[in-house]
Amino acid sequence: MKEAGRVSAKALRKVGELVRPGISTLELDRFAENLIRMEGGTPAFLGYNGFKGSICASVNDQIVHGIPSADVILREGDIISIDVGAIIGGWVGDNAATFAVGQIAPETQRLMDVTLQSMWAGIDAARPGNTLGDIGYAVQHVAEGAGFGVVREYVGHGVGRKMHEDPNVPNFGKKGRGTRLKEGMVLAIEPMINAGTHRTKGPFADGWAVYTADNKPSAHFERTIAITKAGPLVLTAE
Repeated sequence: MKEAGRVSAKALRKVGELVRPGISTLELDRFAENLIRMEGGTPAFLGYNGFKGSICASVNDQIVHGIPSADVILREGDIISIDVGAIIGGWVGDNAATFAVGQIAPETQRLMDVTLQSMWAGIDAARPGNTLGDIGYAVQHVAEGAGFGVVREYVGHGVGRKMHEDPNVPNFGKKGRGTRLKEGMVLAIEPMINAGTHRTKGPFADGWAVYTADNKPSAHFERTIAITKAGPLVLTAE
């Protein structure tokens, strides 16, 4: 799983380096697919339940599951969540990050910073003996404490031979509640945090992309981590 994580992390970093005004999300997608295949992997998203891309490319008020397209051209001031995964030897890596396109509004940068901070708080809570509620509480405490909305309908998940396995990992919760965490579990912890309301709308005609209900920006960060005796181990690392 470390190797699947390494390739997933490399793809995310390299695609993120290409983010700039004027590039299409389809160009980013093609680059990610080629990189994953050159590293000996298979894109985990391509064909998943009919999904047409190797990355999810979600711009501005899109929360998750944006389909890459030649018609979606990034503009100065946008933000884009890129979610990408790779399969190596039958094991899956999964990670995401939100990138600024040129100069962005200070409040949007704050949204990104707080979302990343909330992810690391959730990861820090992923220790043997804690619960899923401890992870959710940690994420929620950071995000809502900063005045942002925590998406309820879409959550993190277990990762292994499949990209989405049990258990679901909500980004909200109460301490001590839910499934007890055990050494050896592997989870994708992925806060989706909105600048305004936590409510969502969609998917619409394409069947995939989900939007904020108030059309305000959303940020998204994700790492695949293993729960170990020594604490959480990030598997999506180069």
